Amino acid sequence: MKFDSVFARTRRMWLWLWFIPVYAAVVSDLNALDLKALLTDEDIHWASNTSISFPDVGGFANVTERWTVFKPPTYLAAISPGAEADVVKSVKIARSNNIPFLPTGGRHGYITTLGNIQNGLAIDLSHFNSVSLDDRTGTLTVGGGTRVRDFLDIVYNAGFEVPIGSCSCPGYVGVSIGAGIGRWQGLYGLVTDALLSVRLITADGRLVEASEDTNADLFWGIRGAGANFGIITSATFKLSRPVSGGQITNFDFIIPAELTSDYFNALQSFNGSLPSKLATVTAIEYNETIGEPQVMANWVYMGPKAEAMKAVVPILNLKPPITQITNVSWNKFLYVAGFGMDVGLCDNGLARRIYSANVLNLSAPTYDMAFKKMTTFFNDYPSARGSAVTFEIFPNQAMSSVPNNATAYPWRDALGNMIIQFIWSGQASSDLDGRTSVLGRELRDDFVATSGYPGLSVYVNYAYGDETIEQIYGSEKLPRLAALKKTWDPDNVFAYNIPLPTEYP
Repeated sequence: MKFDSVFARTRRMWLWLWFIPVYAAVVSDLNALDLKALLTDEDIHWASNTSISFPDVGGFANVTERWTVFKPPTYLAAISPGAEADVVKSVKIARSNNIPFLPTGGRHGYITTLGNIQNGLAIDLSHFNSVSLDDRTGTLTVGGGTRVRDFLDIVYNAGFEVPIGSCSCPGYVGVSIGAGIGRWQGLYGLVTDALLSVRLITADGRLVEASEDTNADLFWGIRGAGANFGIITSATFKLSRPVSGGQITNFDFIIPAELTSDYFNALQSFNGSLPSKLATVTAIEYNETIGEPQVMANWVYMGPKAEAMKAVVPILNLKPPITQITNVSWNKFLYVAGFGMDVGLCDNGLARRIYSANVLNLSAPTYDMAFKKMTTFFNDYPSARGSAVTFEIFPNQAMSSVPNNATAYPWRDALGNMIIQFIWSGQASSDLDGRTSVLGRELRDDFVATSGYPGLSVYVNYAYGDETIEQIYGSEKLPRLAALKKTWDPDNVFAYNIPLPTEYP
């Protein structure tokens, strides 16, 4: 079928006009056939490795499906650009035709506001997966679609270390522009603290660079609210020489129900005294084998076993019935931690509903309460027994040593993040949907009540979407962030990942 019609010729004319209408549509006014004609117009010269796909063609899900399918966006088409010039073209086409679009790297985010885009255009950055390491300068440059797992061995084998998050599958740029919390933040700070520069496509289709020396104000905003300002095609990070030769002591424990209160008291004993080399991810979960809830605890020490054993004495004294201690290089750590939980964390196609809160304070009674409530939930909803309440307790010495005004990220004093994650396969019943909505907010309120903060505060990469912008970005940062939004994205093109206002207050 040929599309060389009056419609197609008119679209060609609009395509190359530098006219950008006020962006308002959330749902495209084009139908699928119109958009297909527009994107496959013979007058558009895409790079040879750029691919365009549609829902009726096999492989479409590979470039659009998110890690969580809870409240997902929908698309009429997807472009996988093979060059920066084609990212620019994609933005110009979308803007000139009032097509809502969403750029994606690892497609690993939780936020439900992404589901506000319906019948839009996906700009898939999976071709931007390059990894380049400069030994001389000690820097790592990655593409906008590069995942954490793509560079771990490269960095380790070159004799360096770089802060990472809690699993191997997210896009590293996506992690960094939200801040990038993780087990390394006591030593190196946040992932965003290692960020040196980015190349990005702006809302008006320009390719610009941002760093401390170039577009410095934009660079400030990118580090904590970066999804609001452009499509990052590459980013450069500073590397560090490994602590303890890059060797890690990993502890995995299973804590049965009868020991959980003792464990939570032991966890609370680290309040305000967590060493910079020690971190834990603790999860309330369900053990299908024995048919009971339990706690799975991963503790990590960035150093040799002799030091590590002393650091986790309060946990070892509980004599957990299942204890696994391993020494592993930092690049292999994510695949070992939590009895190999990375496989499950990176499993696609499940519905994941998440609520979260930052904490300054560790509270054993609150964790006891959460365990009891989740026990009732597991008993009532067997189809959602893959759910978990996770406590990410990370050291914050290096993170908090960076001045709070140095980047847009506002919660540098946090000691931990409480994550309530409901997981199920397939379509949720109305009962399950309603119960997870109520229980998620209830548990979040419980954590807030003992968090040490005056109210809810949330790490942007863990936001649900019902929070206020002050609870995500911090009220002190918002005037400057709003001014940046007005400068770089006045029409709110990048409107789907916790969008900023252009005026505040």
